[in-house]
Amino acid sequence: MTTPPRETFRDALSVALTVGAYGVAFGAAGIAAGFSVLQTCLFSLLTFTGASQFAAVGVMAAGGGAVSAIAAATMLGTRNALYGLQMAPLVRVKGLRRVAAAHLTIDESTGVALAQTPRGTHAMRVGFWVTGSGVFLFWNLFTLLGALGAKALGNPASWGLDAAVPAAFLGLLWPRLTTTYLRVIAATSMVFALLVTPWLPAGVPIIASVLVAVLGGWRER
Repeated sequence: MTTPPRETFRDALSVALTVGAYGVAFGAAGIAAGFSVLQTCLFSLLTFTGASQFAAVGVMAAGGGAVSAIAAATMLGTRNALYGLQMAPLVRVKGLRRVAAAHLTIDESTGVALAQTPRGTHAMRVGFWVTGSGVFLFWNLFTLLGALGAKALGNPASWGLDAAVPAAFLGLLWPRLTTTYLRVIAATSMVFALLVTPWLPAGVPIIASVLVAVLGGWRER
């Protein structure tokens, strides 16, 4: 078996540590939204898809119900299913390893794997597994640290931790707005959500703003 280049491990671990450390923000956001430390940690452990997690706690923090939170998280999580279609022929695993691969199929593991294309198939597989496993480990570790830290601070509102959800979500979103067109779509979605907030139940405006993105994607096509 060919040994993957050292650069593959470097890329995978650097992404894993950087993204995983952001779990601190989710830990704090979960506490600010009213979750316990255990609930916040289980959310990262079992769900493990950053943007969807932030969307769900954002809806809950805004006063929305569980159905709205699940709907918002599911809409964002559908992208992972598309990643799975792309990664399945590459990873080629069965049984429990297939379940593990599905759980680790996220933006970062997919991105690093595809970035290894010039280095060969083996390097792509290593990039996928090392990145996915690394992000999972660090994300859950830092989620726990963030939740414990937020819990120790007391009332989240008195420390401004209720702003952690929108700030963290913006931090996840901003690097993906690589063109003027995407930035216009994001700004339009934000304005739309603000406009319908007075008339829709809490949490629903976030879900409704997806319509703007869908129409924008259709128009670009």
